[in-house]
Amino acid sequence: MTPILSLRDVDKKYDGTLVLEKVSLDVGERDVLSVVGPNGAGKTTLLKIMAGIEAPTGGKVIYRGKPVGKENLDLVRRRCTMVFQRTVVFNTTVYKNVAYGLKVRGFPENVIRRKVNEALELVKLIGYEKRSAKKLSGGEQQRVALARALVLEPELLLLDEPTSNLDPKTTSIVEEAITYTNRYKGTAVVIATHNIFQARKICRRAVLLLNGKVVESGSVEEVFLRPSPLMAGFTGVENVFMGDSRPTEEGTSLIELGGGLTVEAAVSKSGRVTLFIRPEDIIVSKSPLK
Repeated sequence: MTPILSLRDVDKKYDGTLVLEKVSLDVGERDVLSVVGPNGAGKTTLLKIMAGIEAPTGGKVIYRGKPVGKENLDLVRRRCTMVFQRTVVFNTTVYKNVAYGLKVRGFPENVIRRKVNEALELVKLIGYEKRSAKKLSGGEQQRVALARALVLEPELLLLDEPTSNLDPKTTSIVEEAITYTNRYKGTAVVIATHNIFQARKICRRAVLLLNGKVVESGSVEEVFLRPSPLMAGFTGVENVFMGDSRPTEEGTSLIELGGGLTVEAAVSKSGRVTLFIRPEDIIVSKSPLK
């Protein structure tokens, strides 16, 4: 795996407080990496450093083999795009929101029109072009922000909690767009999340960030299916099952675990799946719950 971007012993301090400490990791070609950890672990700060938005206090950021500093931030910024957890859309139409980056980069209008249509189709917003982005629902605004990033066809896409607080249907649209972009456009993706199901579903590798330190890394199978005590402690997951899933019309899934046991999950997924259940989410009852 040839690294697109590497971090070596990266530190970050805010007002003397150490937020990231000696973080080292690589993002390879066509990689899909999840950075999992609790709130306050430093996930957003890490993504900002990778995007060239924040400068590290110490350590090195290396892009395509070249050290990144103040003098060559464009090396990263023109090739990486970040979508923040708190969606920000411009006070104009959906079309102009998505077209903005292309206009700034000087693309001709016919190319802009084609690329915007492709991006809107990918996030299922065809027909929304003339609508005010500010008047859309939160989930629709999140898809506008994602389309605005995807239309630039970045080498590296950085996503901060991309489906936080989204309904199952919108979550599925966003996840499908991410997977398509990685698989067919060759875009490497880094996702900061505390959703281990999502990380297991669409990522190939994972790192666990605790108190600003990378304490575990590996393939998603290694990290989630055979978790270390640290990962198990973070996720709270002690019950891992395999089952067959079928989607419902409501956007959820019914998962058959065998032995007459069926679990409904708030995601739409078909086929063989891995199911994680936290002990505190289990309710024992003598009669069906309503």
